[in-house]
Amino acid sequence: MTGVDAGRIRIGTSGWTYDHWQGTFYPDGLAKRRRLEYLATRLDAAEVNGTFYSLQRASTFRAWAAATGEEFRFAVKGSRYITHMKRLRDVDEALGRFLASGPLALGAKLGPVLWQLPAATAWDADRIPAFLAGLPRSTAAAADLARPYAELVRDPCTDVDADRPLRHALEARHPSFRDPAVVRALRELDVSLVVSDGAGAFPRFDDVTADPVYVRLHGDTELYRSGYSDEALARWAERVRAWAAGESSASGDTVAPGDRVAQVPRDVWVFFDNDGDAHAPRDALALAARCARPSGP
Repeated sequence: MTGVDAGRIRIGTSGWTYDHWQGTFYPDGLAKRRRLEYLATRLDAAEVNGTFYSLQRASTFRAWAAATGEEFRFAVKGSRYITHMKRLRDVDEALGRFLASGPLALGAKLGPVLWQLPAATAWDADRIPAFLAGLPRSTAAAADLARPYAELVRDPCTDVDADRPLRHALEARHPSFRDPAVVRALRELDVSLVVSDGAGAFPRFDDVTADPVYVRLHGDTELYRSGYSDEALARWAERVRAWAAGESSASGDTVAPGDRVAQVPRDVWVFFDNDGDAHAPRDALALAARCARPSGP
């Protein structure tokens, strides 16, 4: 799904274990254990939600990797214990345990790590940058942070087969993030500010702050439940292709429209979180078709 002279576009769903997708997206009779395998034949990425709620096992991550093709990738959602309970304070052990719990077992299939902040969390110019600055930027660095806490985790993984870049994305849901100083801080930290569409339930910011551009689509008119119309998908496809090509034209959601951004190709990751009535996989497939490279003459 890569455009000419553009970054890689990956489109998938936030999670894949939903029973109500059976018979609508998943074929009748498909075993639950084969849902990820089936999804990976239709899309090229998935966002792991379970890691937000509890630590997983390295064996689980290895099974996910084995169930998907070579080009498939996973974004992994950071632990809510870090973001919602610890509120990003004193997180060395919590971060180490999270990193030790298995994401590194994905190997080359590990994509960005998503850190979703609570809606009540306002921008804190000391606490949030300090947390982001302490995140590992490579898999080897992540393994180093994880090893001291491996004994505290069931079935850990603190080894890497290669040292790869590790990217991070921040999803903010508080209006205080609508500040050019926030955008500049995230650019300095090389962290992606998530483009989060939530049917107006929380603010949307579309400033490009890092590579990749990370997009979460939670519902067009109803949070988590409504699908996206053809017209809405056409608009999103236009924006996704533009981001991949390196364009970053200002919109009403741009916080710092006057800031110059390098016009270079960027990867774009898009995840649909509107799982109600199986809208997410259908919308993901429809957007992927719109973003596909045009066929040659």
